[in-house]
Amino acid sequence: MTRRIEVKRYLHRAAALAALATGMAGAHAQETFKVGIVSFLSGQAAESFGIPAVNGAKVMVDAFNKGAAPAPYNKVGFGGMKIEAVYVDENGGATKQVQELRNLYDREKVDAVVGYVSSGDCLAVAPAAEEMKKFLILYDCGTPRIFEDNKFSYVFRTASHGAMDNVALARYLKARNVKVDSFNMINQDYAWGQDSKKDFTGSMEKLFPNAKVGEDQLPKFGAGQYGTEISALMAKPADVTHSSLWGGDLQAFVLQAAPRGLFKRTKVVLSAADHVLPGLGEKMPDGTILGARGAYGLMSPKSALNDWWWDLYSKAYNTYPVQAPYRMAQSLLGLKLAVEKAMAANGGKKPSHEQLAAALKGLEWDSPAGRIRMALGDGHQAVQDTAIGKTRYDAAKKMVVLEDILRFPADCVNPPANMKSEEWIKAGFPGAKGCP
Repeated sequence: MTRRIEVKRYLHRAAALAALATGMAGAHAQETFKVGIVSFLSGQAAESFGIPAVNGAKVMVDAFNKGAAPAPYNKVGFGGMKIEAVYVDENGGATKQVQELRNLYDREKVDAVVGYVSSGDCLAVAPAAEEMKKFLILYDCGTPRIFEDNKFSYVFRTASHGAMDNVALARYLKARNVKVDSFNMINQDYAWGQDSKKDFTGSMEKLFPNAKVGEDQLPKFGAGQYGTEISALMAKPADVTHSSLWGGDLQAFVLQAAPRGLFKRTKVVLSAADHVLPGLGEKMPDGTILGARGAYGLMSPKSALNDWWWDLYSKAYNTYPVQAPYRMAQSLLGLKLAVEKAMAANGGKKPSHEQLAAALKGLEWDSPAGRIRMALGDGHQAVQDTAIGKTRYDAAKKMVVLEDILRFPADCVNPPANMKSEEWIKAGFPGAKGCP
């Protein structure tokens, strides 16, 4: 009798403990990690850039929540927490974006924000997030000024800045023995365009010291009409014409300049152009030299992770992923590892903004585009490999393909941690390694 009573008591205690454990597990499973995702959903940058980036976020978040991503990204959600995404339109200007950022943290109570394409927007929201002591990942914007002119604790950029793109373009021209006795430029008149012009000009001074600068056109962001600028570039043609135009502005420029013969009179080199190829198709002139701001899209490296990502995106949207969804994917992969690293150090609890920042600082991870290293900006700014290629329309495939691709390791085209981009370029790229 005594033995039966003890067994019953043991079973009751075991059942109670099991119920408690189940309840705790259920509570943890029901806890969510809320992410604000910001990109252009309207305006000139939406079709070729903002919407593809958001589409990339949607398929990636869905894969995470199903536990369907490959290792080491195969835990459900973020460390068992389901991911809830809140999508915000970046269109509307910097002042609006600062208010939207505050709304995400204060009203939506997001645990992190991932976003921003425009360099102007990034320059505005970064100090706002820092002031609020809230965790922010800049997934794209190119201006080097973010971390070269500021020191942040809560703000990160999980992709290389724009100096890489322009150094790589100049190095490509040199490696391929392209004649450059003169070059013209057309860039947007705001942080991204001004920085791109400066970095390309500085790189050309070192690699092509005898090349003369000709036209320097600076249309407004979102101008859409480039008749005057094209006339100026045609009137004084140069061997090479450089541009960092992107999104709808770049599409408009190509559609207006190609019929007038600009691409036949000069070698056009574009620092950030792969994202317009699916939309332009055969209207993109053959032989255009371009970059993708990383080893993205048609220039991405062969790997199991890249194969998985390519198939995931292509099957969902019936087109291949270009630079914007690639950059969004690598930011979310980095965020996932940072959350789970912070949880491991925090007894499995959802991390605070401070704990997230500590986990992402200096982190390295594999992305579909290769290895990402938070190596600059005191561990807050990423570096990565990149590639440059040349366009050709393939009538059989009914798409633009990229040929004569040249790959550049991160240490060849990114400055070292102790130098600003402009200083590094002016000094002749000291410490550059592995350059082709």
